[in-house]
Amino acid sequence: MGSLERKGLAVVTGGSSGIGLELAKLFAADSYDLLIAARSEHVDEVASRMREAGTSVEACRADLSTPEGVEALHAAIQAAERPLEAIAINAGVGLGGPFVENRWEDELNLMRINVVETVHLAKLVVPGMVARGRGRVLFTSSISGTTPVPFEAVYGASKAFVLSFAEAIRNELRDTGVTVTALLPGQTETNFFHHARMDDTSIGAGPKSEPADVAKAGYEAMMDGREKVVAGSIATHLEAAVLNRILPDSMKAERHRKMSEPGGAE
Repeated sequence: MGSLERKGLAVVTGGSSGIGLELAKLFAADSYDLLIAARSEHVDEVASRMREAGTSVEACRADLSTPEGVEALHAAIQAAERPLEAIAINAGVGLGGPFVENRWEDELNLMRINVVETVHLAKLVVPGMVARGRGRVLFTSSISGTTPVPFEAVYGASKAFVLSFAEAIRNELRDTGVTVTALLPGQTETNFFHHARMDDTSIGAGPKSEPADVAKAGYEAMMDGREKVVAGSIATHLEAAVLNRILPDSMKAERHRKMSEPGGAE
């Protein structure tokens, strides 16, 4: 494929696995040059495999829970010397378990990557898009951001922040040529629940959507310039589109407790 057919640079954070990897594949299939970022050294292997398949892709190994990691990614974006046409700010972590028992260090790390450095990265890249008068931004939130989530209290609050932030700056940027879209996945077949120490919960052991399907829904919504999209099973859509809108918060919290309480899978 000739260089004149390339669409410009796209960036995916958390791009070495799960939803992020599937988003990267979609950008590649759509003739974008790619920069994928993740903390794990696995990101280099993923980039190498994608290059072998003919994709123009670079890897940035960075800890995106730190300002230094986000600054390193921004430096890599600038070094590409190509206009940033799209970015999927997808990196994030989960944490299950009782709030009174979880370690503060783990909760602080979650807030840094899901909230603080998510905003930091947006602060670094969105002004350039606005100055050029074009660009697409996709934030990965969660349906957990639409309801209280006992035993995932800090995680759910972080995703509510991401959703509110995305919707707010979307409104601010409505006349700039830059679109902002929020992706709200439900339970997805990734390492999320294992890393969040939720293997023994009902939600962790239950059925999940394929990350490729979730990524496709988010990618198409971003390309269409839509405000947000719920991605996942019929049950996920029912929860986000109906139950989380009509039930009082106390009932939503009790409903989620049954899914996320430790030992609930037994």
